[in-house]
Amino acid sequence: MSFLEILYFMAPVSIAYAAPLIFTALGGVFSERSGVVNIGLEGLMVMGAFIGIVFNLFFYDTFGNWTPWIALIAAMVVSAVFSLLHAVASITFRADQVVSGVAINMLGLAVALFLTKMIFDKGQTDFVKKAIPNFNIPGLDQIPVIGPMLFKGVYGSSILAIVAAIVAWYVIFKTPFGLRLRAVGEHPMAADTMGIHVNRIRYIAVVISGALAGIGGAIYSQTMTRDFGHATINGQGFMALAAMIFGKWHPIGAMGAAIFFGFAQALTVVGPSIPFIKEIPTGYLHALPYVLTVLALAGFIGKATGPKAGGKPYIKGSR
Repeated sequence: MSFLEILYFMAPVSIAYAAPLIFTALGGVFSERSGVVNIGLEGLMVMGAFIGIVFNLFFYDTFGNWTPWIALIAAMVVSAVFSLLHAVASITFRADQVVSGVAINMLGLAVALFLTKMIFDKGQTDFVKKAIPNFNIPGLDQIPVIGPMLFKGVYGSSILAIVAAIVAWYVIFKTPFGLRLRAVGEHPMAADTMGIHVNRIRYIAVVISGALAGIGGAIYSQTMTRDFGHATINGQGFMALAAMIFGKWHPIGAMGAAIFFGFAQALTVVGPSIPFIKEIPTGYLHALPYVLTVLALAGFIGKATGPKAGGKPYIKGSR
């Protein structure tokens, strides 16, 4: 197998694994750019994964082939509402944002598993009949080198994730809302004196983060596992958090970091088919994404500077 053939094999799978991370990392960017640290991305992803699978199972007969896409919307709405718990605790009651995020992680998994047991009377759901499909993009898949690598066997969710990163970049850096969002995260008092409602912007940002993390969770469960159980997400939210930090709180940077982590996860799936990688013990390949996450955080968290007001509740009139 040549190097080019390996790239053709790896690229679509890497981007498929990266898509959930991209959405969730973008959610973290919105929340933390507003000054609210969101450690709860894992719990929000879990809720999105659960809702995506349950909606898919119960409404497939109604919506047919459109079911996985409508399930993304259902997961987005439910996770956005669920994220309000973090917003209320962190913004209104000025609780410690890290503690609140950890609580969201614990609560999200507990609620999802409890409902799974109540609905299916077992520890996991059934497998969905219709997952998010992969396909070739006509015309583009015939481009030499790039075509087979990026436009052949690509998941619709992968394209959606890349578009979402570009849209997020435009919203944050090219719109009045994005300017207010960044102002609130850097200097909330100055933003307040200019008439910007600090807490309102932060609420909106946290809800957006919940919505995007919910989509990320639903994409993962409907492409990779195709059911929901206790280990469905299994650290994906923390990888997305690492991608956000690794990408320096920038949508395009977060996307690049997510693709890097997606590549590491893809190795666990396609590695045994690659000649010089199949000799590596499987356990090492499965541990690789998590090791890279730790190394990325250890190597870059001290060098990457987040929004200045990150993690600090805003009290009107205080300095």
